[in-house]
Amino acid sequence: MFALGKWDGFTNQITQSHLANKQTEVLMTLHLQSHITCYYIYLDITFRMKELYAKEYAEFITVTCLDWKLVLSDARFKDIIVDSLNYLSKEKRIWLYAFVIMNNHFHLIWQMVNENKRDSVQRDFLKFTGQQILMKLKVEKPDLYEALRVNAKDRTYQVWQRNSLGIPLWTPEVFWQKIDYIHNNPVKAGLCKYPEDYKYSSARFYLTSEKEWKFLVHFEG
Repeated sequence: MFALGKWDGFTNQITQSHLANKQTEVLMTLHLQSHITCYYIYLDITFRMKELYAKEYAEFITVTCLDWKLVLSDARFKDIIVDSLNYLSKEKRIWLYAFVIMNNHFHLIWQMVNENKRDSVQRDFLKFTGQQILMKLKVEKPDLYEALRVNAKDRTYQVWQRNSLGIPLWTPEVFWQKIDYIHNNPVKAGLCKYPEDYKYSSARFYLTSEKEWKFLVHFEG
């Protein structure tokens, strides 16, 4: 009976210890959930504050070269895109949150500012960059230049595929998902080992706080 009593006491201690651990675990979970909830409330407020200055939501867009040709393998043509994005930012036509420029396509997350409309900004942006690239190709790479001949009613040559894909970003979760997708593009393509190693990307801005690209805006404010 004495031994049995000692065993009952031991099991009671274990049960109480287990309950205490469970209570601690529940409290820690609730505390973490509280922090996560506050974080997403903060992001939601940030989103809504930005809506006061931008009439359209942020958007993830993909622009591809005609027939996926490797037009952008020349770094100078990537610079044309960067310079144009910088100009749009300085003119307060867009906020640019993230980007990556690959050899035959590029991705952006941008948001129109004030009364600017995406259709008109995107039209001007693609028209200008396309013209600048074609001017150089005509002189320096005539074979690639001719490969971009389309003989359409409104143009003879074309750099960008028509009807670029655009996806509105409604929540912070989707925002981060697309940022990760953008930054991992060069890694998946075998162009670098780590996202921050690739030059024409916003990865370093987010991962190392580097500010090489002055036109970038952190989406969390």
